[in-house]
Amino acid sequence: MKKAFLLGIAGSFFFAFTFVLNRSMHLSGGNWIWSASLRYLFVFPILALIVGKRHGFQHVHQVIQKSPSTWLIWSTVGFGVFYASLSYAGDYGESWLIAASWQLTIVMGVLMSPLFHKRVPMKNLCASGVILIGVFLLQAQNVVNLDIHTTLLTLVPILLAAISYPLGNRKMMEISGDQLTTVERTYGMTLCSLPFWLILSTFGLVKAGAPSVSQILQAFCVAMLSGAAATLMFFKATDLVKSNHKQLAVIESTQSGEVIFTLLGGILFLGDTPPDLLGAIGIFLIVSGMILNSMLSTVTRRLKGD
Repeated sequence: MKKAFLLGIAGSFFFAFTFVLNRSMHLSGGNWIWSASLRYLFVFPILALIVGKRHGFQHVHQVIQKSPSTWLIWSTVGFGVFYASLSYAGDYGESWLIAASWQLTIVMGVLMSPLFHKRVPMKNLCASGVILIGVFLLQAQNVVNLDIHTTLLTLVPILLAAISYPLGNRKMMEISGDQLTTVERTYGMTLCSLPFWLILSTFGLVKAGAPSVSQILQAFCVAMLSGAAATLMFFKATDLVKSNHKQLAVIESTQSGEVIFTLLGGILFLGDTPPDLLGAIGIFLIVSGMILNSMLSTVTRRLKGD
């Protein structure tokens, strides 16, 4: 359990690099298009190496070929629209604000349950309400200052990302079923989202020119630290305790640490403005809601016998 917990915390630490480095790229003059595109263009060969070594490509490619258009559409939604929107929002708010507001994806995931022939889990909906109140408090200062422009440019793309990510991923989980492992499905979705990233990169080249060496290096770090290292650490942590539902709940709740790590990293290294009192309360509520949601989800799985 100790090893799994430390891996979970380490995973949340490396996940935080997504928000800190995206903000850093913006502050150094990098365009959000390259921040988004380069991350997936770099992470694809990393995933290819992992899948090729563990499973080979024949099986995952055969599964994709059964419904290529469906894979293309929902991979673009789940990875393309999601991360492009999240990167765009990073231009208009501190790294901790984006990381904390991004937890709206938990709320959207719960509300989308009826789309996948499931009832809305009411206890999880209550936990999601805590997160929603926290996100509102984060934006309270902008609302008080009548900075509606910044509020909209932050929240609207984050909301779009929060809808796209669970929608695209759940559709692909539904389509692929038990045919693929998580790593294989992630590789397949990354592969099928490449047309979107190549088109967006072309647009970025025309609009903003080529990315700087600094942005390329930072995007590579995001791919390595968040896209590969953090994901593998979290998967390994959950694998170690998957037979114990209480321990699994604890490990899943460690992902709330990414909000705290992003807050500290943004303030210490980027000079982000710390949250005011309402913002601090909002972050506390978001982290509490994330932990509560993990606990409730694991209890539900245990009752179902999963």
